[in-house]
Amino acid sequence: MQIVQWISNNYIEIFGALTGVLYVFLEIRQNLWLWPVGIITSAVYIIVFFTGKLYADMSLQGYYLMISVIGWYWWTKGSGQGARSKGQGAGSRGAKRRSSEKRKEAMSGGGNEETRSETTKFRKAEGGDFVRNDLSEAGDNEVKLKVTRVKLVTAIILGVVFLVLYVAIWFVLDRFTDSPVPAFDSFITSLSIIATWMLARKIYEHWYLWIVVNCSASILFFTRELYPTVVLYSVYCVMSFTGLVEWKKSLRTDA
Repeated sequence: MQIVQWISNNYIEIFGALTGVLYVFLEIRQNLWLWPVGIITSAVYIIVFFTGKLYADMSLQGYYLMISVIGWYWWTKGSGQGARSKGQGAGSRGAKRRSSEKRKEAMSGGGNEETRSETTKFRKAEGGDFVRNDLSEAGDNEVKLKVTRVKLVTAIILGVVFLVLYVAIWFVLDRFTDSPVPAFDSFITSLSIIATWMLARKIYEHWYLWIVVNCSASILFFTRELYPTVVLYSVYCVMSFTGLVEWKKSLRTDA
């Protein structure tokens, strides 16, 4: 009965912990669905952290909501990498139309020998059905954001931003809230902001930041008796090491 009572008292936090685990799993897999799941998780933890008087972490969830929308866009459109070309796209679309017309002509029995031979690429050995790789064709002009290493200049800028955020958040928490752990809370929040931005840009080294954040957060949430969240961030910490390994494979593939 005590377990049932505990679950009924903490069901919101438990739900957030479960969606949080799913979020990191999708992050490791570089699955686009990590962003909508992250939005749900952040919305839940705004409530949880407000109740626990962890105001910086509560505000951090609002940042997560915003960066999730941006990250969703970047991962889908490839950000600046995608400018590869409206010019190329226009040319390739014309070529595709001509190729499509040839295939249709051959399918109807017309066309010259060259056109008919082209259709053998799309014809099965048995049954005479045509195979169209729509996903491949649709993806010809789509540029996915690739996993990259952080550049030195970027690392320096992010380091400065972290320090500014840390001092600013600490000052606000210490002077204007009743937060019991302003320094610890601001450290985790500031580093999380940097790590999340790096994730949205698919920068490999963001996993190192998550390891530090998740281990530190586990300690903080234990002191606030947020036990489901302690379990969640402990799982985060372990999964962060898995993320390092999986993203390194992608780093080699994308290189």
